[in-house]
Parts: sequence; structure tokens; C-alpha cells
Amino acid sequence: MRDQTAEQMRELVDDVYRTESRRVFATLIRVLGDFDLAEDALHDAFMSAVDQWAIDGVPDNPRAWLVSTGRFKAIDAIRRRSRFDKSMPILAGQLETETRDEYDLDDEGIEDDRLRLIFTCCHPALPAQARLALTLREVCGLTTEEIARAFLTAPSTLAQRIVRAKAKIRDAGIPYQVPSREDLPDRLDTVLQVIYLVFNEGYSASSGEALTRSDLSGEAIRLARLLNQLLPEPEAMGLLALMLLHESRRATRSTPEGDLVLLEDQDRTLWNRELIDEGTALVEQALASRRFGPYTLQAAISAVHAEAQSPAETDWNQIVGLYDVLAQVNPSPVVELNRAVAVAMRDGPAEGLARIDTILEQGELADYHLAHSARAELCRRLGRESEARASYERALSLTQQGPERRFIERRLASLQ
Repeated sequence: MRDQTAEQMRELVDDVYRTESRRVFATLIRVLGDFDLAEDALHDAFMSAVDQWAIDGVPDNPRAWLVSTGRFKAIDAIRRRSRFDKSMPILAGQLETETRDEYDLDDEGIEDDRLRLIFTCCHPALPAQARLALTLREVCGLTTEEIARAFLTAPSTLAQRIVRAKAKIRDAGIPYQVPSREDLPDRLDTVLQVIYLVFNEGYSASSGEALTRSDLSGEAIRLARLLNQLLPEPEAMGLLALMLLHESRRATRSTPEGDLVLLEDQDRTLWNRELIDEGTALVEQALASRRFGPYTLQAAISAVHAEAQSPAETDWNQIVGLYDVLAQVNPSPVVELNRAVAVAMRDGPAEGLARIDTILEQGELADYHLAHSARAELCRRLGRESEARASYERALSLTQQGPERRFIERRLASLQ
């Protein structure tokens, strides 16, 4: 190994960091019992690897080497801090006497640690925004600045959320473990919500000039794949299927200039058939379990769209039926809005418009721009131009995303 340059060794260690760092970090949290201590130990271990591997060669099990080295680095750091905190020598002694067997370093043990970390970061005792930030930071490894930029939040504000979330985990004694079978449904739902929030921000950014953020949607899909590998529950399959089916259309959702393209106008020959096939197979598997929920039903709706070779071939009757079931399983105004749009496609714009007007009268979607956009589109198709213009103007006032604003402005211009 001595013939390798320092630059080559650094590149090799960087490769290991990219593929293994979050696994090593998850295990270090379990071993050390502290997020910040584990993060310092992780970086110390990789810094040591640059020098040590150049002398001894890359170990047979780099993960185990990094965990062990990180553990000893943490013990050294604790001992240095012991003059300020009298409890530190006790903690250092406990860590020093643990054996290798006590913190399983095989592949299965490390993957279990990643699952524990996901459930800890998504614990329902934490505020929703903190769960999102902590998962992206600690499970995905995104920097505070990257997360803040994605959600248009000041880095200092986001950093405070993460610090408070870690303190809450420590002070409330939130366990670093996968929940019991009895508690799993509620806890899994929280994890799925966080993953879907990440995906939605990546698939259709809430504001800014870009329609999508492939880095965020990619991280969400990666998280969902990991969750399915470690915990193949039907709704986890359904969520992964839903995201894959949406992701299959990414290349056709905007023009080269970044303008929005509606589903009915997309070039379906460019949809990613590999993602569609994988997503459809997952939907079928989740449905066959008969323990599915809202994510699986939404994925089934997306699969019907994916099966149609053209907008005219879309089975709107089946889509409306699936929305009927979804409205029973997970009733919400947004589900009713989407169902109304599907009814308009099946039974005509007048029928859909009547349903949307009823939804808007109820008030919950009064400030939801997509509800007003949908109403405007149906009014336009019915030739009710003044109503269409008013609804488009209302939608425009509520829209923060550049491509959506430009789309609405073009619709308004066409009504002049």
C-alpha cells in the first residue's frame, strides 16, 4: 500500500465514506448513546483511516474498523473532557469494557442500527419539522445548509431545530430501537409521512424557480428502499411504489426551459418503463397482502395512469373507484378534490365543477392554489371565461413556484 499516493488514499477513503458513513454513524450512535459524540467519532475515524490504511492497507471489514476506531476516539475525547465533567470517567470506563460482541458489527447488526436510527429521528414526540430535518441530517447525511436551502429556511433556524430535537431525544429518554409489533403501525406511519414529505418537496417544489429537486426525491426513494429492505410492510411497499411511479414521469413534467407540462400533454414514450414496472409490481404485492392503506391506493391510481398509452385510454372509471376507496380509508379535502377532477374526466367538466364548488364552499381548501387552478381549468373548458379568469387569478395569488406561476399566467393570457 505504500506505493499509493496520499491523494489516492484520500479518494479511496472518500469512496468508503460515501457508501458506508451513514451505516457506521448509526452503529456509533447505539454504541455511544449520543448523536454529537457519534458524529465527532465518525469524522475522527475517517481521518485516522486516511493515515492508517496507507500503512496497513484497507481492512477486510472497513465498517467494523471504523466503528471500533470511532469508539476508541470517543473514549479518548471523553477522558479529555473528564476534568470538566466528573461523570465522564464513568462513561469512558463503561465504553472501554464493552466487548466487540456487544455492538454487533456484522451486516445484519449494522442494518438494524440504520432502522433504529430512522425510527428515532421520526419519533412522534418530536415536532414534525424537527423529524424532517433530523432524518435528512442524520439518516441521509445532508448538510444543514443543504436542508435549509431545500426548504427555504435559514440555516441557523434549521440548526436550532436539530439541536433541540437531539436534546429532546436525550432528555426524554427516547429509545434508540425499532418499536414493538404493537406500536409499529402508528410509528411506521410517522416514518412514511416524513419520507413522503421529503419526496413531495423534491417532486414538486413548494416555491422557487425549479419545478423539481431530484436530489430530495432521490433521497426519499433511497430511504424508502432502505425501509423496505429492513421492514417490508405493505404500506412501505405502497409508498415506494407511489414514488417510483411519480418519478417515472420526471423527464416529461417540464420543458427544457423549465416550464410545467400537464399530465395529459406529456410524451408518454419518455416515461421510465423500468420504474413503472418496479412500481406496479410493488403495488400488486401490497394489494395482495390486503393490509394496504392510503399510499398503496394512491400508487394504484398512479399505476392506472402509467398503463394508459395515451390520455384517451386512461381508465377513469377505475380511478374514480380507487378514489372512492381512498376517501373511506383516508378522508380529506385534497382526496375529494382529486376525486372531483377524476369525475370531471369521466363524466364531464360540469359534474366535476359542481363537486369542486362544494369543496371550496366548505372552506378548508380556500387557500389551496391547486383547488382554484382545477376550478379555473374546468370553467375554461365549459367556456365560462370570466369565472375561469377569476379562479386563475386567485390561484396565482397563492402560488409561490415559478413554473406554476408562468403556467397560470399563460392560461390567463389565453383568456384575454
